[in-house]
Amino acid sequence: MSTYPDLHLYINGEWRKTANDLAVVNPATEEEIGRLPHAEKSDLDDALEAAEKGFETWRAAAPVERANVLLKAAAIMRERQDEIATAITTEHGKPFPQARLEVIRGCEFFEWDAGEATRTYGRVIPSARGIRYIVHHQPIGIVAAFSPWNFPMSQPCRKVAGAIASGCSIILKAAEETPAGALHIARALHDAGLPPGVLNLVFGTPAEISDHLIRQDPVRLVAFTGSTAIGRHLTTLAAQHMTPVLMELGGHAPVIVCEDTDVEAAAISGAERKMRNAGQVCTSPTRFFVHESIFDEYTEIFVRRAAATIVGNGFDEGVEMGPLANERRPAALAELVEDAVAQGAELRTGGKKMGEKGYFFEPTVLANVPDTAQVMQVEPFGPLAVINPVASLDEGIEKANSVPYGLAAYGFTNRADYVDRMIEGIEAGNVSINTLEASLPETPFGGVKSSGYGREGGTEGLHNYMIVKNISHSMSIV
Repeated sequence: MSTYPDLHLYINGEWRKTANDLAVVNPATEEEIGRLPHAEKSDLDDALEAAEKGFETWRAAAPVERANVLLKAAAIMRERQDEIATAITTEHGKPFPQARLEVIRGCEFFEWDAGEATRTYGRVIPSARGIRYIVHHQPIGIVAAFSPWNFPMSQPCRKVAGAIASGCSIILKAAEETPAGALHIARALHDAGLPPGVLNLVFGTPAEISDHLIRQDPVRLVAFTGSTAIGRHLTTLAAQHMTPVLMELGGHAPVIVCEDTDVEAAAISGAERKMRNAGQVCTSPTRFFVHESIFDEYTEIFVRRAAATIVGNGFDEGVEMGPLANERRPAALAELVEDAVAQGAELRTGGKKMGEKGYFFEPTVLANVPDTAQVMQVEPFGPLAVINPVASLDEGIEKANSVPYGLAAYGFTNRADYVDRMIEGIEAGNVSINTLEASLPETPFGGVKSSGYGREGGTEGLHNYMIVKNISHSMSIV
């Protein structure tokens, strides 16, 4: 089994250490697994200078050249998938099979955007004789990108692929808790022949890095995935410099279960998906609104499957759920459970930290939770599900829309009219019916309301990384 990688910054095509470093911890064992160098101001200035030079080189590269580098890097990462997945399980805790699937998903983002790089078409607008109007797309410039800890590989892949496919250069500040995924992305692109300065990878104190980078005039886009609170702060910083933003922020995904659905299938799939990645997913199904006629049956099946989830070290055979990513999360979940129960909610299973070592938390289900409970408004970001009865689809939609978030939402029904009502009525950027899959490389992904702005993936995925230039060409001299 591969060892955890030696951690570096990556600036101007070179690997760099700094005098200031902090420990990276395995959340399953609480043991130190590496030392992560933190960027100084001088490192950030070097990254900016490198990104400016890298942009001048890369913007001139033909789209097919950009695509070939992305495809070669994706092939390299596929070859190294076990090594990368081992590092992810070590630093994050997720089961090894899930880590391997995440590596593949990251490769798929590279491969999709490689294709899109060659399809950033403009258009000619019909006009009067003697003049031609042409719409032209160009890379926006240097991207300052910030990726979270919950998906160490696929989340940074999305931003790196979008920037590189569009002809931009990028400074990526990846998560300090889980740095190895981003490091392996940089290694693959380096080995694939990406010119120096096009990708720069830094780590450090998040507030210091974001404050320094976003204030710089050469930075033309801020791309962030993370909490709504931080997203608002970064958007405010960017607005002071009229810098556009791409924000994929928090969610609190509802699931509406109608009376006509297959109760057992819906309950089992809901419990299994809720516990994936220990519930640390921005699209994780959390607020289940189940028609009152099937509520008892659905809840019983859901609770039984959730309680049967095999929790343990991600390298152990058969484990379905690993630890939470850091020591703060178990305490935060316990507080949400305590608050809900104090207000009359039923704790049907779980609710406590597990074991003496590691940041494990029991798969947890709350039922009949009052709307005033914190968990009804605050995304738990952990293996905690809420199941409440509703009397009708209209009530389910009303409850689904009752929070400020609108990233993902789900519905289970076999009635076409119910499907149409959910599609039209639910306030979310991603609505999935009879499936709990919310994001694929070929589909646009992003939120509404407090869940963000802009889209990643799909044919829309490169739009944020490009500017639209209108050309008016008169055939005669005025």
